[in-house]
Amino acid sequence: MIDGRYRKNIHPGLQVEIVLKKDQRTGKTTEGIVKDLLTKSEFHPHGIKVRLEDGQVGRIAGK
Repeated sequence: MIDGRYRKNIHPGLQVEIVLKKDQRTGKTTEGIVKDLLTKSEFHPHGIKVRLEDGQVGRIAGK
């Protein structure tokens, strides 16, 4: 599994698992394809925030 805390590891078209805002307490993941990277910094301790092709927004799960 990729380390989703580093922006360099994420690119459009990549299949990922994200944690939606509403699922942060449970850690439930949602699978999808990256459309846009929303985090501008090179590193984020909770995961890079992305928008999936279906429009859902969340942070990349795991590392």
